[in-house]
Amino acid sequence: MQEDVGAGDYSTLAAIDKDAQGKAVLKIKENGILAGISLAQEIFTFLEPGSAFTLFKKDGDAVNNGEIAFEVKAKVHTILKAERLVLNCMQRMSGIATLTALYVDKIKGYPAKILDTRKTTPLFRAYEKEAVHIGGGYNHRMGLYDMIMLKDNHIDFCGGIEKAIEHTNDYLRKNGLNLKIEIETRSLDDVKRVLAAGDVDRIMLDNFTPDELEEAVRFIGKRYETEASGGIHMDNIIDYARTGVDFISVGALTHHAVSMDLSLKAQIL
Repeated sequence: MQEDVGAGDYSTLAAIDKDAQGKAVLKIKENGILAGISLAQEIFTFLEPGSAFTLFKKDGDAVNNGEIAFEVKAKVHTILKAERLVLNCMQRMSGIATLTALYVDKIKGYPAKILDTRKTTPLFRAYEKEAVHIGGGYNHRMGLYDMIMLKDNHIDFCGGIEKAIEHTNDYLRKNGLNLKIEIETRSLDDVKRVLAAGDVDRIMLDNFTPDELEEAVRFIGKRYETEASGGIHMDNIIDYARTGVDFISVGALTHHAVSMDLSLKAQIL
């Protein structure tokens, strides 16, 4: 809010009486999955605790062009200050939820779960991941602090798969940390080395072709969770899902989502 309002919303201060009351409606201008209603309410009530909402839709609803999501009654100053921030947040979140729902629906006949990644907008990650959840996807780790993920650079800097796993487990034991360990593999040979070392929870199969992935998943069996990552998009995701992999991570959920078209329109009381 401070980023937008700064020293003051001078357009509103100059043109509108400070005690004027108003009403506005959130209009949906594009089909999709709605997300961000709860955040919109938080923004309005932060500015004016007495803001009154009438909800016609909720987060996760499939919506169509021309429908109304909510109505808000508050001071006109509040409505005009909140307008752009509410729209920016809801448009972004709804775009992510809509894209996530398309991916989830695409592989609904398979057991694989769609995961997000850390490819998010700085300072807006929690809401983007909430949007993924609203769209039917699953959240991977929130950050670097809630799960161990040993990626290619960790492995290379550490001196190999075995050393990375050993050092990580020693560190967790010494520091009393209870975190799951995921390790990235780049070939079937890497997978075999991980299986020989053990002491992990999930194996990421990065940039495997669907045929390579199927072989790796079959080789791993049920010993560890499996995750496919890298180069996966709407046109090939079924090929990956049918391999039997447990999770498919898709960075595009957040970095390729297109915002939904929404508008907040005044209604004169």
